[in-house]
Amino acid sequence: MSDDLSAVANFLYEAGTLKQTKRTGWWMAGVRDPESVAEHSWRTSLIASVIAKLEGADPARAAFLAVWHDTGETRTGDVNHLGKKYTDGEADPRAIASDQVACMPEALAQAVTELIGEYEARESPEAVCARDADKLECMIQGIEYRAQGYENAQRWIDNSRGRIITKSGQALADAVLETGSLDWLRTALGETKR
Repeated sequence: MSDDLSAVANFLYEAGTLKQTKRTGWWMAGVRDPESVAEHSWRTSLIASVIAKLEGADPARAAFLAVWHDTGETRTGDVNHLGKKYTDGEADPRAIASDQVACMPEALAQAVTELIGEYEARESPEAVCARDADKLECMIQGIEYRAQGYENAQRWIDNSRGRIITKSGQALADAVLETGSLDWLRTALGETKR
């Protein structure tokens, strides 16, 4: 392994910008201070591990794919679906990843580009689970925003629910829709369900 890890250090700083990069689609729903890409990616990874376990896929691999799935947005920002309509096509996440890891140690660079390629191809069970997790996380976030009074978030809830394809992801989405966003707290406190 190369002793020079400065390219890796640079990438870690670059990845940190996702903590301030807002998910811009939520602005159209009226959300003034939407979640960051990093916040979205964290819960997506957690959900990916759950769906993968339920689907009989590798939960660690699914979570690994999900945590990396939006790293290219350090270079492009979070371009919402309407914005993509007016660009020369969506930037290829594989090309972005190649640029991001170009000076990293070969084994690491190859691992990252293969990982992004796997997620984008959506052919492995883990990639399918990670993609479903991405949609389910958006749906859950929409439910939380709707509960805060952003009624236009319903469009994101409906669209995200319609894009979930695994049996476990669909069942989990249905359970989420039937559960209040604070039911977990009521249960933890031993309160009766309303």
